[in-house]
Amino acid sequence: MAGHTLDGAVVAVVGASGALGSLIAKDLAGRGARVVLVGRDEDRLRAVGLDDAPRVVADLTDATAGERIVQAAREAYGRLDGVVNAAGVVAFGPLVDTDDAVVEDLFMTNVIGPLWMIRRVAPVIAESGGFVCNISAVVAEQPMPGMSAYAASKAALTAADKALVRELRRMKVSVIDARPPHTETGLATRPLAGEAPTLPQGLEPQAVARRIVQAIEDGQPDVPAADFAG
Repeated sequence: MAGHTLDGAVVAVVGASGALGSLIAKDLAGRGARVVLVGRDEDRLRAVGLDDAPRVVADLTDATAGERIVQAAREAYGRLDGVVNAAGVVAFGPLVDTDDAVVEDLFMTNVIGPLWMIRRVAPVIAESGGFVCNISAVVAEQPMPGMSAYAASKAALTAADKALVRELRRMKVSVIDARPPHTETGLATRPLAGEAPTLPQGLEPQAVARRIVQAIEDGQPDVPAADFAG
């Protein structure tokens, strides 16, 4: 699939206040993109440092988040060419010890919210033949015990992306599914429940952010964990 020129493109980054999302937003801006910052906290979005970027305070678990992203992009720039979804939550522990509410929260943020958003942004992105990039995780490929609910949510997102690659092709919208290995973003220290197992040293967030943005430029629809090596 053809790549995407980022210079001048209007790209919303969901989860832009997070460690990885903020780096992706800055990398996109460094390549000439006009970025819309989306996150749950106004102060943290402001701290990203892209002072000219519109900020949208929204949560993916709100079905209207996609509409607000579109509105902000159109008000600021007249269009929306792409969305990078870097939002996500994690939980650890055996499934039998995991509260129902935690399982629900995992799927709301990691699967249902992104699908709600894509429903609303895809018709607008189609106007310029743009893209949607979801950041899944290595556990979608290699599920681990003690992470069954989390792995299931990421696998569900990846499955949706694989279907959407073909489904949205008719609209000239490309879909990118990136599944980075464990990355030192600090997410594992902030689980919804449980405690992270001993993990190997993770990848540097800057390198992961660059690889994801490069996949967007290259039009690479599938970015497996192995592609982040080195």
